[in-house]
Amino acid sequence: MAPRGLSAEEKRVRLLEIFHETRDFYQLKELEKLGPKMKGIVSQTVKEVLQGLVDDGLVQMDKIGSSNFFWSFPSQQGSTTQTRLKIAMEKNQGLKSQVEELRKSLEEERKMRPASETRAELLTNLATLKKRRATLEDELSAYGNSDPLKVEQLKRAEFLAKEAAMRWTDNYCSTLSHFVRQTGVDVEDVRKYLDIGEDYEDIY
Repeated sequence: MAPRGLSAEEKRVRLLEIFHETRDFYQLKELEKLGPKMKGIVSQTVKEVLQGLVDDGLVQMDKIGSSNFFWSFPSQQGSTTQTRLKIAMEKNQGLKSQVEELRKSLEEERKMRPASETRAELLTNLATLKKRRATLEDELSAYGNSDPLKVEQLKRAEFLAKEAAMRWTDNYCSTLSHFVRQTGVDVEDVRKYLDIGEDYEDIY
């Protein structure tokens, strides 16, 4: 059975070991020779692996004259790791602060539940108006256009009720969408937390 080739991560570790074990400076051509000899890294892959280590800050590069020199020391790797950890912790703290602010905003929205009650009343009125319009339209079909003005007024009232209900719905949808985008929390978990059904947004 042919020997298994090195994975990308194994190549990174082994190439880094060359620097740490020898504590010396190298050019690319030198590493392409040492890679296969010392660590079993295929010569053609050394350049790509080396560039990845440079991009990640694990290997330093400097141009002296017309040549590029590479180096890395164990103490330097530890310092790089600490710096990355500090940046990650600061970013995490910032995200926690954002989440806390959004939670406070959400709690304030929950305290304004009378708005939801108003919306419920508007939807109830809307349903009632729809039924009344349907009844009148049935009567007009049976008796002719006896009172088209009354039907038109009822349509207008229904339209205004629907517009009001949609405004409350838009306020809720905007707050929910913003919170989900910022925190990554599942929208269904938020609805469950607020005790809001899936059909909350459907006013038709």
